[in-house]
Order: sequence, then structure tokens, then C-alpha cells
Amino acid sequence: MKQIILLITLLSIFQFSSNAQTMDYTNELKERALLKELVDTFSNLADTKEVHAQVQLFTPNATSETFVNGSSVSKLTGREELEKAFGAFLAKFETVYHFNGQQIFTLNGDKALGTSYCMVTLIGTENGRKMKTTIGVIYQDEFVHDNDKWLIAKRKANFNWQDKQPLSQ
Repeated sequence: MKQIILLITLLSIFQFSSNAQTMDYTNELKERALLKELVDTFSNLADTKEVHAQVQLFTPNATSETFVNGSSVSKLTGREELEKAFGAFLAKFETVYHFNGQQIFTLNGDKALGTSYCMVTLIGTENGRKMKTTIGVIYQDEFVHDNDKWLIAKRKANFNWQDKQPLSQ
């Protein structure tokens, strides 16, 4: 009888532990999916030039620093600065496309780190001629979970390479 009770107890503990691990893993997958959606939404809003909605994906005092070939070219703080700079930049182009690639996230409670690769295509007019600029970007982000949603607290955008050429018509 003692052996049966011990067996039942052990099975119950194993089942509880297994369920807890499954819940933890399921929650982690959910949070990773939400972070991916945040990064993808940022890109989609840039493509449609919905800058005001785009900057709401950042914390109110977020920072964003942009590097071109390893040199810092801008550092912005707060949604107002972000909106002004993002809007001015996107206004130069008729068409904007972000193609997001691999993304890696490290979760730590209500904070997370992320690295996302992106290829950005920009089409605009220069000297009366349509030009296509393609840029390879790596975003390094710090996220915070606030009021049941993830936000970008800090973004480092590394514009590592660029190709500019006339657009064939």
C-alpha cells in the first residue's frame, strides 16, 4: 500500500512539474511572438509612413541611435524627437519597404534584448531621376514590458551597407 501511495505521489509531482514546464515554455513562445510582432509592426508602419503610430511602439523616453558604417549619425530621445526625425527621413521617399529577416530575443522578466536583421529599400527622386537605395540594417533593441505590451526602450540601428542605383523604368 505504501508503494502505491508513493508511486501516485511521484506521478503527481512529475505531472505537475511537466505542466509547469509546459506553461513556462508556452509563455516564453508567446512573449517571443509578441516581440517579433512589435519589430514587424515597426517596419510595416515605416513602410506606410504612419510615423505617429510607429513612435507609440517606443517608451515615452526611448532612445534611438543610428550608425552608418560604424559611425554615429544621429541620437534621438523621446517620442517627439523620434517622430520628427522619422517623418523627415521617410518624406524623402515615394516608396519604402522593410524586409525583416532573422530575429533573436533574450527574455529576462519584463525586459528583453533583441537583434533583428533587415533589408530596407527606398525609392525616391534625385535630380529628376528615380533612384533605388537598398540598405542592410541590424537593429539591436532593448525592450520593456509595460501595461501588458512590449515597447522599445532603446534602439541601435546599424546601417552596415548601402547600394544606390537608378531605377530602371
